[in-house]
Amino acid sequence: MHAIARIAALIFAVVALTGCASKFRSYDGPAVTEVHVYKSFRRMYLLNGSNVLKMYYVNLGFAPTGDKLQEGDGRTPEGSYFINRRNPESEYHLSIGISYPDEVDVAEAAAVGRSPGGDIFIHGWGPKVTNPRPDWTYGCIAVTNKEIEEIYAMVRDGTRITIFP
Repeated sequence: MHAIARIAALIFAVVALTGCASKFRSYDGPAVTEVHVYKSFRRMYLLNGSNVLKMYYVNLGFAPTGDKLQEGDGRTPEGSYFINRRNPESEYHLSIGISYPDEVDVAEAAAVGRSPGGDIFIHGWGPKVTNPRPDWTYGCIAVTNKEIEEIYAMVRDGTRITIFP
């Protein structure tokens, strides 16, 4: 009985480690110096200078046209921000944070008596989203789980992200 318990524990450990290891990738290519998102084309580009390293098709907020003005409007912000945090335990597989709102966003929302919102991320689908409809987020930028693994490895905190209409 003791041998069976050890074998079961070993199998469990191998399965657990294999699952964790596959989520995190390494990257040793050229540095990503900037991220560009073109909302009207639903595309995101990872750039090294003027060279495109990778291109991804993206989903946006459920109200994709126009700049984010306030919390709950379903829009993805427009403008220049920075990647400022990462969440390896995201409910959307992995996620990297965008520094929205900035001072201008806060002032614009305050001018109409609203909160600008926050928690804008580039993220995957996670286990709950299996076949998303277009533009299903609350203002984030979504890619597949496999793609966010790549992006998570390639893009460093402090990288500028510019989101165009």
